[in-house]
This record gives sequence, C-alpha cells and structure tokens, in this order.
Amino acid sequence: MSPTRQKVTRTSLTWVEIEIAALIANLHVLRRRLGAGVELAHVIKANAYGHGLELVAQEDEASGIVHRLAVISVEELLRVREATVGLPVLILGYVPMNAWDDVVDAEGTPVIFNRESLDALSRSAERRGRTVAVHLKVETGTHRYGIGESEIPGYLDAIEALPALRLEGITTHFANIEDTTDHSFARGQLERFQAILDMVESRVGPLPVPNTACSAAGILFPEAHYGLARIGIASYGIWPSKETRVSAQQLEGEFSLKPVLTWKTRVAQLKTVPAGGYVGYGCSWRAPVETRLAILPLGYGDGYDRGLGNVGHVLVRGRRAPVRGRVCMNVTMVDVTHIPEAGLEDEVVLLGRQGEERITADDMAGWCGTIAYEIVTRISSHLPRIRVQL
Repeated sequence: MSPTRQKVTRTSLTWVEIEIAALIANLHVLRRRLGAGVELAHVIKANAYGHGLELVAQEDEASGIVHRLAVISVEELLRVREATVGLPVLILGYVPMNAWDDVVDAEGTPVIFNRESLDALSRSAERRGRTVAVHLKVETGTHRYGIGESEIPGYLDAIEALPALRLEGITTHFANIEDTTDHSFARGQLERFQAILDMVESRVGPLPVPNTACSAAGILFPEAHYGLARIGIASYGIWPSKETRVSAQQLEGEFSLKPVLTWKTRVAQLKTVPAGGYVGYGCSWRAPVETRLAILPLGYGDGYDRGLGNVGHVLVRGRRAPVRGRVCMNVTMVDVTHIPEAGLEDEVVLLGRQGEERITADDMAGWCGTIAYEIVTRISSHLPRIRVQL
C-alpha cells in the first residue's frame, strides 16, 4: 500500500482517486487527434470536471503535452497561479469589472464579449505597463455569451485604438455537436465562424489561435481545429455523449479513452432490517424480506445525487449493491444481503472499478436522468483528490 493511500484510509471517509497515467494517456491520444500545429488547451473549469483543479493543472504542466489551460473564472485563474503553475490560462467566463487588475497580474488571457470589458482591461494593463492578449467570443448560433456579427467591427476598432490590448483569437462554441449524429447544425455554425474569421483577418491580419473545438469537435472534425482546441470532458476519459462515441466509431483509426476518476467511501455501519421494515426518509423502500444494509457516510451534500435513491448501485467486495431508500444529505444506505462477507470500513466504490465490476459516470447519469458532465462536476470540492499511479 502506497504512503498516499495509507494517508487517505487513515483520515478520510470519502475521497476521490485520480489515476495520472490514464489522464496522460488520454491527453496523448487527443493531442495526436489534433495533429501538428494545433495547440491543446486543457479545460480545467469546475474543479477540473470534479478531478481537482490544482492537481490536474500541475500534472498538465509537468506533462509537456498541454500548451495552455482554460478556466471559467478569475478565481480559478488565481488558484492555478497559487498552485505555482505557469502555463498560459484562457478565461472562458465573465470577468467582473473590479477584477481586471487580478487578471493582468496573473497573466490571464480573457475571452471578451462586452465592450465595457475592453476599456476596463486596457486601463488596468496600461497602469501596469503590460500588453494583454484577448479573444473575442463571436455568436454563431448557441446564443449564450457572444458578440453579434454586426458588432464585431466596432470591437476590432476598439482593440486597435487600445495599445495595451492585442487580439490573439476569436472563438465560438457549438450548440448541437454532442446530442446528435446529425452534425448539420454544427457545420452551419462552423461556416458562420469561418465567414467571421475571414472578415476579421481581412481587417487585422492572420490571428494566431482562432478556436472552436470542444472535445466532440476535437475528436470528430479536423476542420474545426484551427489554431487551438479546448479539450475538456474527453481528457478525463469520459465520452462527451453516446452519439459522439458512435460517430467516432465511423472514423479511421482506433480511438479509446481511459476513465481517470474513482470515487470511494467506506462502510460506516452494518445492520439488519426486519421483513416489512422501512428504510430512510419518506419510507420510500420497504424490505420484502430480512435485509442486511451497509450504511455509507456520504450523500447529496457530497455530490452523490439524490436521484440515485432506489435506482443506483455501488460496488462492495467487487459486487453491485443497490441503493435502498432516499439518498440523504450525509448518509446513503445500500443492500448487502447478497454480500455476507461485507464488513465495517470496507472500501466501497461509488464510481469506478472494483474487481471485475465497474460503475461509469454514464451509468450514474442514466440512473439520475442527467449527463456524465453533471455527475463528475458535482462531486464536492471538500472531498480530497488523491493522485495515484496504478
């Protein structure tokens, strides 16, 4: 048993293990998919999709595979810098007007979609004697953050008039690339993006890193790679969707991803429920026969979805144990009647492999009626993330 594992089993009831070899293997696979001349921007927003922002950022820098990181907020940028990671960082989300000094000091590269942001950033950069690279988020059909095509010339004029700013790229995001095998809408967005890029470059010259590609586009559409691809969910060994996986199977070359995360807890109590006894809040499950329960010390307060009550499973001694009753804030009950050898403080796998059995993020998402993204990003940040080499 490694020293890291000894520390976890001694101090933690619930924890997350991050298999570094799997993370690096996925990054290598995806880097090869992008081809030469395309930067890999590793998306580590939402606590690195639940995998631990600081841990993943440090591994990214050590790997030599990742060119830059992508975060959603100034807070995440500062966490990267506090972890002594020096990779360039793209800020994908909104930056408050009072936070531009922090962005400049931490050498962040913001994605801009408000005219006021350019002025505030320029003032901050000028005070510090810096020149800051920026990206413009352009609207192509998702209708979230983004600048309309008719507005873009005004932004270009503003950047040209602000000597502390430098346009590094334009960017957009696909609306319907994961949920379907019909990619006509995504291709329409790509055509609009190309037309906007042509207009922009006719005015300001070639841009270093225009970018559109998320994980699905990075896997499926070489024409969407441009100078940079923003790779998130796939790097963690989770397919963006079943449809993306089906579409990828039609492409040439073998392509596989390795799950990086294993979520674990322990058995905190074993107890017998008599036939006819109710389990948990709302009396939502009743034992048809005498039943042996394992009580687990986690619940929806730790990110274990309440929707898993009476439908989910965990792994105990390499076998599936169904969740009984509602998932509570800090407690979950599972049925181990068929696992008589289950004991106090046994290791329980909530997500990942144990023996020959595996529970995937897609399994859990199916039980809850959601997507794998939500399952992993909602694993609470208060749980320790542990680096493991298997």
